[in-house]
Amino acid sequence: MLMIMRAEVKGLKPGLKSVLWSGAALLLILLLAVPGLNLLSVLLLMVPYVVLFSTLSARSFLLHLVPVWVIAAIVMGPGILIVALFFLIPSIVMGQLYKRKEPASRVLRMTFVAVLALLLLELIVFEYILNLSIFDQMRTVVRDMVSDLRSNNLLPAVWTDDYTDLMIRMMINSIPVAFMMIAFMYSVVTHFIARRILNAKAYGMELPGTPEAKDWKLPRSLVVFYLIVYVLDLFVSVESSSFLPIALINLMPLLRLAFAIQAVGFFFFIAHERGWHKVVPVLIAIPVLLFPPLSIIGVLDAAFPIRKSFKKT
Repeated sequence: MLMIMRAEVKGLKPGLKSVLWSGAALLLILLLAVPGLNLLSVLLLMVPYVVLFSTLSARSFLLHLVPVWVIAAIVMGPGILIVALFFLIPSIVMGQLYKRKEPASRVLRMTFVAVLALLLLELIVFEYILNLSIFDQMRTVVRDMVSDLRSNNLLPAVWTDDYTDLMIRMMINSIPVAFMMIAFMYSVVTHFIARRILNAKAYGMELPGTPEAKDWKLPRSLVVFYLIVYVLDLFVSVESSSFLPIALINLMPLLRLAFAIQAVGFFFFIAHERGWHKVVPVLIAIPVLLFPPLSIIGVLDAAFPIRKSFKKT
Protein backbone atom coordinates (compact mmCIF):
# COMPACT_ATOMS: atom_id res chain seq x y z
CA MET A 1 0.00 0.00 0.00
CA LEU A 2 2.79 2.41 0.92
CA MET A 3 4.69 1.55 -2.26
CA ILE A 4 1.64 2.54 -4.31
CA MET A 5 1.35 5.83 -2.44
CA ARG A 6 5.05 6.46 -2.84
CA ALA A 7 4.66 6.09 -6.59
CA GLU A 8 1.60 8.31 -6.69
CA VAL A 9 3.17 11.27 -4.87
CA LYS A 10 5.84 11.70 -7.55
CA GLY A 11 5.10 14.73 -9.67
CA LEU A 12 2.33 16.03 -7.43
CA LYS A 13 2.37 19.49 -5.86
CA PRO A 14 3.54 19.61 -2.23
CA GLY A 15 0.03 20.38 -0.97
CA LEU A 16 -1.45 17.40 -2.78
CA LYS A 17 1.28 15.12 -1.47
CA SER A 18 0.45 16.16 2.09
CA VAL A 19 -3.26 15.57 1.52
CA LEU A 20 -2.45 12.14 0.14
CA TRP A 21 -0.43 11.25 3.25
CA SER A 22 -3.21 12.60 5.46
CA GLY A 23 -5.54 10.23 3.64
CA ALA A 24 -3.08 7.40 4.28
CA ALA A 25 -3.07 8.24 8.00
CA LEU A 26 -6.88 8.18 8.07
CA LEU A 27 -7.02 4.90 6.15
CA LEU A 28 -4.57 3.22 8.53
CA ILE A 29 -6.61 4.38 11.54
CA LEU A 30 -9.83 3.05 10.00
CA LEU A 31 -8.15 -0.28 9.19
CA LEU A 32 -7.60 -0.79 12.91
CA ALA A 33 -11.20 -2.01 13.01
CA VAL A 34 -10.64 -4.60 10.25
CA PRO A 35 -9.53 -8.03 11.57
CA GLY A 36 -6.40 -9.25 9.85
CA LEU A 37 -5.49 -5.83 8.48
CA ASN A 38 -5.36 -4.20 11.90
CA LEU A 39 -1.95 -5.75 12.67
CA LEU A 40 -0.49 -4.31 9.48
CA SER A 41 -2.09 -0.91 10.02
CA VAL A 42 -0.88 -0.56 13.60
CA LEU A 43 2.65 -1.41 12.43
CA LEU A 44 2.61 1.29 9.72
CA LEU A 45 0.62 3.95 11.55
CA MET A 46 3.63 6.14 12.35
CA VAL A 47 4.82 6.40 8.74
CA PRO A 48 2.32 9.03 7.47
CA TYR A 49 2.84 11.10 10.64
CA VAL A 50 6.62 11.05 10.16
CA VAL A 51 6.42 11.98 6.48
CA LEU A 52 4.00 14.84 7.18
CA PHE A 53 5.95 16.26 10.12
CA SER A 54 9.26 15.97 8.24
CA THR A 55 7.97 17.92 5.23
CA LEU A 56 5.61 20.48 6.83
CA SER A 57 5.78 23.22 9.42
CA ALA A 58 4.28 22.45 12.82
CA ARG A 59 1.20 24.57 12.01
CA SER A 60 0.62 22.90 8.63
CA PHE A 61 1.12 19.51 10.24
CA LEU A 62 -1.67 20.19 12.74
CA LEU A 63 -3.95 21.53 9.98
CA HIS A 64 -3.59 18.19 8.17
CA LEU A 65 -3.82 16.09 11.30
CA VAL A 66 -6.90 17.55 13.02
CA PRO A 67 -9.35 16.70 10.18
CA VAL A 68 -7.99 13.13 10.13
CA TRP A 69 -8.65 12.75 13.85
CA VAL A 70 -12.09 14.35 13.65
CA ILE A 71 -13.22 12.02 10.85
CA ALA A 72 -11.73 9.00 12.65
CA ALA A 73 -13.50 9.95 15.90
CA ILE A 74 -16.83 10.35 14.07
CA VAL A 75 -16.51 7.01 12.27
CA MET A 76 -14.97 4.90 15.05
CA GLY A 77 -15.70 6.82 18.24
CA PRO A 78 -13.47 9.11 20.33
CA GLY A 79 -11.65 6.15 21.90
CA ILE A 80 -9.64 5.73 18.70
CA LEU A 81 -7.89 9.02 19.45
CA ILE A 82 -6.00 7.29 22.28
CA VAL A 83 -4.29 5.11 19.68
CA ALA A 84 -3.69 8.10 17.40
CA LEU A 85 -2.13 10.13 20.21
CA PHE A 86 0.11 7.23 21.22
CA PHE A 87 1.82 7.21 17.82
CA LEU A 88 1.95 11.00 17.48
CA ILE A 89 4.78 11.77 19.93
CA PRO A 90 7.40 9.29 18.63
CA SER A 91 6.47 10.33 15.07
CA ILE A 92 7.19 13.96 15.94
CA VAL A 93 10.49 12.92 17.55
CA MET A 94 11.54 11.02 14.42
CA GLY A 95 10.32 13.76 12.08
CA GLN A 96 12.18 16.48 14.00
CA LEU A 97 15.39 14.46 13.88
CA TYR A 98 14.91 13.96 10.14
CA LYS A 99 14.56 17.72 9.69
CA ARG A 100 17.90 18.16 11.44
CA LYS A 101 19.51 15.39 9.32
CA GLU A 102 20.60 13.53 12.44
CA PRO A 103 22.49 10.22 12.04
CA ALA A 104 20.28 7.14 11.70
CA SER A 105 21.64 5.68 14.93
CA ARG A 106 20.43 8.71 16.89
CA VAL A 107 17.04 8.66 15.11
CA LEU A 108 16.52 5.01 16.05
CA ARG A 109 17.74 5.53 19.61
CA MET A 110 15.55 8.54 20.35
CA THR A 111 12.46 7.02 18.70
CA PHE A 112 13.03 3.81 20.67
CA VAL A 113 13.15 5.79 23.92
CA ALA A 114 10.00 7.75 22.99
CA VAL A 115 7.97 4.61 22.19
CA LEU A 116 9.23 2.81 25.30
CA ALA A 117 8.41 5.80 27.53
CA LEU A 118 4.88 5.97 26.11
CA LEU A 119 4.34 2.25 26.67
CA LEU A 120 5.35 2.63 30.31
CA LEU A 121 3.20 5.75 30.67
CA GLU A 122 0.25 3.91 29.17
CA LEU A 123 0.77 1.08 31.66
CA ILE A 124 0.71 3.58 34.54
CA VAL A 125 -2.38 5.37 33.22
CA PHE A 126 -4.33 2.13 32.82
CA GLU A 127 -3.20 0.80 36.21
CA TYR A 128 -3.59 3.87 38.46
CA ILE A 129 -5.94 6.28 36.68
CA LEU A 130 -8.36 4.12 34.71
CA ASN A 131 -8.20 1.25 37.24
CA LEU A 132 -7.69 -1.26 34.43
CA SER A 133 -4.92 -3.58 35.56
CA ILE A 134 -3.08 -5.25 32.71
CA PHE A 135 -1.53 -7.59 35.25
CA ASP A 136 -4.94 -8.72 36.52
CA GLN A 137 -6.09 -9.25 32.94
CA MET A 138 -3.04 -11.41 32.23
CA ARG A 139 -3.69 -13.48 35.35
CA THR A 140 -7.34 -13.98 34.36
CA VAL A 141 -6.50 -14.97 30.78
CA VAL A 142 -3.84 -17.48 31.84
CA ARG A 143 -6.00 -19.03 34.56
CA ASP A 144 -8.97 -19.35 32.17
CA MET A 145 -6.73 -20.93 29.53
CA VAL A 146 -5.29 -23.41 32.04
CA SER A 147 -8.80 -24.21 33.30
CA ASP A 148 -10.01 -24.93 29.75
CA LEU A 149 -7.00 -27.15 29.03
CA ARG A 150 -7.49 -29.04 32.27
CA SER A 151 -11.19 -29.59 31.61
CA ASN A 152 -10.30 -31.07 28.21
CA ASN A 153 -7.58 -33.28 29.73
CA LEU A 154 -4.88 -31.53 27.71
CA LEU A 155 -2.61 -30.73 30.65
CA PRO A 156 -0.05 -33.14 32.16
CA ALA A 157 -1.17 -34.82 35.35
CA VAL A 158 1.71 -33.21 37.25
CA TRP A 159 0.54 -29.67 36.40
CA THR A 160 -0.42 -27.85 39.60
CA ASP A 161 -1.58 -24.37 40.54
CA ASP A 162 2.01 -23.61 41.50
CA TYR A 163 3.06 -24.10 37.88
CA THR A 164 0.30 -21.75 36.78
CA ASP A 165 1.41 -19.11 39.28
CA LEU A 166 5.01 -19.48 38.12
CA MET A 167 4.01 -19.03 34.47
CA ILE A 168 1.97 -15.92 35.33
CA ARG A 169 4.87 -14.48 37.33
CA MET A 170 7.33 -15.08 34.48
CA MET A 171 4.98 -13.45 31.98
CA ILE A 172 4.52 -10.36 34.16
CA ASN A 173 8.27 -10.15 34.83
CA SER A 174 8.89 -10.34 31.07
CA ILE A 175 6.80 -7.23 30.31
CA PRO A 176 9.87 -4.92 30.26
CA VAL A 177 11.64 -6.94 27.57
CA ALA A 178 8.38 -7.21 25.59
CA PHE A 179 8.03 -3.40 25.69
CA MET A 180 11.64 -2.99 24.56
CA MET A 181 11.15 -5.32 21.62
CA ILE A 182 7.94 -3.53 20.60
CA ALA A 183 9.72 -0.15 20.77
CA PHE A 184 12.64 -1.53 18.76
CA MET A 185 10.35 -2.99 16.11
CA TYR A 186 8.37 0.24 15.65
CA SER A 187 11.54 2.33 15.46
CA VAL A 188 13.22 0.11 12.87
CA VAL A 189 10.16 -0.49 10.65
CA THR A 190 9.12 3.17 10.62
CA HIS A 191 12.65 4.38 9.93
CA PHE A 192 13.16 1.80 7.19
CA ILE A 193 10.02 2.90 5.31
CA ALA A 194 9.86 6.63 6.08
CA ARG A 195 13.52 7.27 5.24
CA ARG A 196 13.16 5.66 1.82
CA ILE A 197 10.05 7.70 1.08
CA LEU A 198 11.71 10.96 2.13
CA ASN A 199 14.89 10.14 0.20
CA ALA A 200 12.92 9.47 -3.01
CA LYS A 201 12.76 12.03 -5.81
CA ALA A 202 9.39 13.27 -4.56
CA TYR A 203 11.09 14.79 -1.50
CA GLY A 204 14.87 14.35 -1.95
CA MET A 205 15.78 14.95 1.70
CA GLU A 206 18.97 12.81 1.52
CA LEU A 207 18.69 11.42 5.03
CA PRO A 208 21.63 9.37 6.35
CA GLY A 209 21.08 5.64 6.65
CA THR A 210 22.26 2.95 9.02
CA PRO A 211 25.51 1.04 8.35
CA GLU A 212 25.18 -1.85 5.92
CA ALA A 213 24.32 -5.20 7.50
CA LYS A 214 27.76 -6.55 6.65
CA ASP A 215 29.34 -3.88 8.86
CA TRP A 216 27.24 -4.56 11.98
CA LYS A 217 29.55 -5.32 14.91
CA LEU A 218 28.89 -5.39 18.64
CA PRO A 219 31.65 -4.42 21.11
CA ARG A 220 33.67 -7.35 22.47
CA SER A 221 32.94 -6.20 26.03
CA LEU A 222 29.29 -7.19 25.49
CA VAL A 223 30.42 -10.81 25.13
CA VAL A 224 31.83 -10.73 28.67
CA PHE A 225 28.58 -9.24 29.94
CA TYR A 226 26.62 -11.95 28.10
CA LEU A 227 28.72 -14.72 29.64
CA ILE A 228 28.21 -13.31 33.15
CA VAL A 229 24.44 -13.10 32.62
CA TYR A 230 24.40 -16.61 31.11
CA VAL A 231 26.23 -18.15 34.08
CA LEU A 232 24.01 -16.35 36.57
CA ASP A 233 20.94 -17.55 34.68
CA LEU A 234 22.09 -21.15 35.18
CA PHE A 235 22.18 -20.87 38.95
CA VAL A 236 19.49 -18.31 39.87
CA SER A 237 16.01 -19.70 40.46
CA VAL A 238 13.23 -18.11 38.40
CA GLU A 239 10.80 -18.80 41.22
CA SER A 240 12.34 -16.04 43.31
CA SER A 241 10.68 -12.62 43.20
CA SER A 242 13.89 -10.69 43.96
CA PHE A 243 15.49 -8.22 41.55
CA LEU A 244 18.17 -10.50 40.07
CA PRO A 245 15.85 -13.21 38.61
CA ILE A 246 13.57 -10.53 37.14
CA ALA A 247 16.58 -8.76 35.61
CA LEU A 248 17.86 -12.03 34.13
CA ILE A 249 14.45 -12.88 32.65
CA ASN A 250 14.59 -9.60 30.74
CA LEU A 251 18.29 -9.45 29.94
CA MET A 252 18.72 -12.89 28.39
CA PRO A 253 16.18 -12.41 25.54
CA LEU A 254 17.59 -8.95 24.77
CA LEU A 255 21.18 -10.21 24.65
CA ARG A 256 20.18 -13.20 22.51
CA LEU A 257 18.39 -10.84 20.12
CA ALA A 258 21.43 -8.54 19.97
CA PHE A 259 23.78 -11.42 19.13
CA ALA A 260 21.26 -12.90 16.68
CA ILE A 261 21.40 -9.57 14.82
CA GLN A 262 25.20 -9.78 15.02
CA ALA A 263 24.97 -13.27 13.47
CA VAL A 264 22.82 -11.88 10.65
CA GLY A 265 25.48 -9.23 10.02
CA PHE A 266 28.10 -11.99 9.94
CA PHE A 267 26.25 -13.86 7.19
CA PHE A 268 25.78 -10.65 5.20
CA PHE A 269 29.55 -10.12 5.52
CA ILE A 270 30.25 -13.61 4.16
CA ALA A 271 27.77 -13.06 1.33
CA HIS A 272 29.53 -9.81 0.41
CA GLU A 273 32.99 -11.37 0.47
CA ARG A 274 31.96 -14.49 -1.45
CA GLY A 275 29.74 -12.70 -3.93
CA TRP A 276 26.56 -14.55 -2.99
CA HIS A 277 23.16 -13.38 -4.14
CA LYS A 278 21.59 -10.90 -1.69
CA VAL A 279 18.67 -13.25 -1.09
CA VAL A 280 20.95 -15.88 0.52
CA PRO A 281 21.81 -13.99 3.75
CA VAL A 282 18.19 -12.87 4.03
CA LEU A 283 17.03 -16.49 3.93
CA ILE A 284 19.70 -17.45 6.48
CA ALA A 285 18.61 -14.60 8.75
CA ILE A 286 15.11 -16.02 9.18
CA PRO A 287 16.07 -19.17 11.16
CA VAL A 288 18.79 -17.23 13.02
CA LEU A 289 16.23 -14.75 14.34
CA LEU A 290 13.56 -17.37 15.02
CA PHE A 291 15.80 -19.94 16.75
CA PRO A 292 17.52 -18.26 19.77
CA PRO A 293 20.35 -20.83 20.23
CA LEU A 294 21.76 -19.75 16.84
CA SER A 295 22.66 -16.42 18.45
CA ILE A 296 25.84 -18.19 19.60
CA ILE A 297 27.16 -17.49 16.07
CA GLY A 298 26.93 -13.78 16.86
CA VAL A 299 28.71 -14.31 20.19
CA LEU A 300 31.60 -16.06 18.43
CA ASP A 301 31.72 -13.39 15.73
CA ALA A 302 31.95 -10.61 18.34
CA ALA A 303 34.45 -12.48 20.52
CA PHE A 304 36.91 -13.68 17.85
CA PRO A 305 38.23 -12.23 14.55
CA ILE A 306 36.68 -15.03 12.50
CA ARG A 307 35.70 -12.63 9.70
CA LYS A 308 39.36 -12.47 8.65
CA SER A 309 39.07 -16.07 7.46
CA PHE A 310 36.41 -15.07 4.94
CA LYS A 311 38.01 -11.91 3.56
CA LYS A 312 39.05 -11.86 -0.06
CA THR A 313 42.73 -12.44 -0.67
